[in-house]
Amino acid sequence: MHSSHLLLEEPIRMASILEPSKASFFPAMTKIVGTLGPKSRSVDVISGCLKAGMSVARFDFSWGNPEYHQDTLENLKAAVKSTKKLCAVMLDTVGPELQVINKSEKPISLKADASVVLTPDQGQEASSQLLPINFDGLSKAVKKGDTIFIGQYLFTGRETTSVWLEVSEVKGDDVVCVIKNTATLAGSLLTLHASQIIIELPTLSDKDKEVISSWGVQNKIDFLSLSYTRHAEDVRQAREYLSKLGDLYQTQIFAKIENIEGLTHFDEILQEADGIILSRGNLGIDLPPEKVFLFQKAALYKCNMAGKPAVVTRVVDSMTDNLRPTRAEATDVANAVLDGSDAILLGAETLRGLYPVETISIVGKICAEAEKVFNQDLYFKKTVKYVGEPMTHLESIASSAVRAAIKVKASVIICFTSLGRAARLIAKYRPTMPVLSVVIPRLKTNQLKWSFSGAFEARQSLIVRGLFPMLADPRHPAESTSATNESVLKVALDHGKASGVIKSHDRVVVCQKVGDASVVKIIELED
Repeated sequence: MHSSHLLLEEPIRMASILEPSKASFFPAMTKIVGTLGPKSRSVDVISGCLKAGMSVARFDFSWGNPEYHQDTLENLKAAVKSTKKLCAVMLDTVGPELQVINKSEKPISLKADASVVLTPDQGQEASSQLLPINFDGLSKAVKKGDTIFIGQYLFTGRETTSVWLEVSEVKGDDVVCVIKNTATLAGSLLTLHASQIIIELPTLSDKDKEVISSWGVQNKIDFLSLSYTRHAEDVRQAREYLSKLGDLYQTQIFAKIENIEGLTHFDEILQEADGIILSRGNLGIDLPPEKVFLFQKAALYKCNMAGKPAVVTRVVDSMTDNLRPTRAEATDVANAVLDGSDAILLGAETLRGLYPVETISIVGKICAEAEKVFNQDLYFKKTVKYVGEPMTHLESIASSAVRAAIKVKASVIICFTSLGRAARLIAKYRPTMPVLSVVIPRLKTNQLKWSFSGAFEARQSLIVRGLFPMLADPRHPAESTSATNESVLKVALDHGKASGVIKSHDRVVVCQKVGDASVVKIIELED
């Protein structure tokens, strides 16, 4: 398995590029987040998505009501049960998203060089001359010459389905714009983005809070994707809000960086958040095109060094209605992996795209190929240097486990963890082999009843590159004192063998706590 890890710096025989890739149990180390919606909510399609490699399901509350999303989630649970593949749940907030209200859902044709008025009067009917919006402060936020983009849910950047406007004058509450390109806007939800304009709206709206406190609590969401995060304070407020909602104190917050404000405060946001989503759709509008790649590389490097998962969005837009990605998109996915991304997030491609399962499958294949040429050696040295000395106890154990695994060409690293922290630290050093994170449940009580923790921790590692969780049986001790076969290690090894990751005579690196000490050991398997 590991002899196939070649580096781009090494001379590659061109013919070897054409050799078919070997199928493996884990489609790729890089994870895939799929947005579930009209084209991907049946049990059959969701099962296909899980088998193709989706490990996190995203529910976008920019559209659809909680009942609609609940039905989709029930289908997801059924699919998880039938495929026996774990899947985490991410709730994506609406946040201060500006929208054009098109009640009739009739297509709106806009012609270049004509004028169109944006009005906060939502009682009006949307037409080629007038577009009602859900925000009454736009006229105070923009000035003559500013740029506004409008497009169907998730601005695609395609010149026929999204429109570019330039503000020509502000009349009271209305904003008059000149249309820069001919386009047809279709659908009920059209997102409006004012480029490099500060919008004074709360990051967590009242509607978001209502959804989180009902739908989120009921379904014990694993991740909250905080749209339009602009300051570290946004994350702190969201965390404070979650801490009062029962089990949601365990929910991880992923800050979604979508505009110049979020970019400016990136370092503080990264310190507060559990992970980062680089929302390249909106960012691509706020940033000049030649700067997008630079932000991606810098942001992913910072996330990697902090050991926090980074998710990249908007990679294969054209697969919304095509079976194959463009050449640029295929290269883009691979570059996101080489830049250090933990997961790829698919939005419109799975939500309303015609080929949700095929899209996940192709993205997974590209990720797997890119991982083979990822320069782990250089990355490892860079990370160790960044962390510096003296290392913390856990960091030292994690880096040693990865170094040992690479030196002995182990087929897998098995890590026993209760909070998932140790496993995430191992994954931070990007080992070339999968990390099997065995979550040991902890017994807790609220004086009225007993309950086990661990399920959240297991599902939350489904967004971290290279980390594959399994929940241990709480009755099994982490390491049996006598040589009984009931130790959790045996269960983990059996799981590895059954899934084809571990074969006889393979070496396995195990990382676990024995008493107060953390131990890294190497085992060689017999027949």
